[in-house]
Amino acid sequence: MNDYGHPLSFGLSLDPAAESLGGTRRLARLAEDAGLDYLAVQDHPYQPGHLDSWTLIGNLAADTNRISLFTDVSDLQLRPPTMLAKVAASLSVLTDGRIQLGVGGGAFADGIASMGGLPRRGEQMVAFTEESLGLMREALAGGAVQLQSPNHSVSGYRAGPVPPKPVEIWLGAQGPKMLAVAGRSADGWVSPLNIYVPPEQVPSRQHLIDEAATAAGRTPKSIRRIYNVIGVIGAGRRGQGLVGDVHQWVDTLTEWAVVLGFDTFVFWPVVNPESQLALFASEVVPAVRERVEAIRNGR
Repeated sequence: MNDYGHPLSFGLSLDPAAESLGGTRRLARLAEDAGLDYLAVQDHPYQPGHLDSWTLIGNLAADTNRISLFTDVSDLQLRPPTMLAKVAASLSVLTDGRIQLGVGGGAFADGIASMGGLPRRGEQMVAFTEESLGLMREALAGGAVQLQSPNHSVSGYRAGPVPPKPVEIWLGAQGPKMLAVAGRSADGWVSPLNIYVPPEQVPSRQHLIDEAATAAGRTPKSIRRIYNVIGVIGAGRRGQGLVGDVHQWVDTLTEWAVVLGFDTFVFWPVVNPESQLALFASEVVPAVRERVEAIRNGR
């Protein structure tokens, strides 16, 4: 059992496609009305049909009142860390603290290069990412930000405004070295979809994060763990990822919380997103919360 004890939270992944904007806005409002905690937007700006993720988040934030939003995850190789921190801080001010910052080193080198970015790899990618996390953390705190390295040249930027609530930095990662960066330097780990990092592969990744956190003098329990879950809710349904009725979803997410250590689940519905959201929010989420609380309390 590897339950880190964080309060559970639940979110919905939203499609950034321009042609889906009307449905995306409606889903955002439905997710808020249903009591979900997060709206998540992927960041692949080299896709011609995708809206810019931060522009979309700003629009959705203006159309909602309570629910928090985050990038799942922002591409650091196309978005300088000081500017990412500026965007996140600005939106946090505008939304009274409803922003978290999901970032990643950048998974698609060809797409990054096509937009003029430098597609770093290997050790350079690891060093660049870890330094970026430090720059963002300093920038979000306000004051002077400075770093001269082979990867960054920031010569005394005066950062601000300071967000009204802490903006956590969650790192999307799956390789050993990047997972170690999450353990040393991030506020949370964003796991790729459950079809890319299936449940049986999670414990070894959690172990790498925990080892790196401990070596850095951090408490592993301080690090959030976010799982992107693609699938279909419904008996007799077909699809990729987690497929089954409500009971199977409740059993599975409960196990993934108290055994695998995840505290946040972001649902990526495969079909009929509005009806799937309704099932997830009204039947799966409250049952998982109740079950996990009972287990944690020894009932």
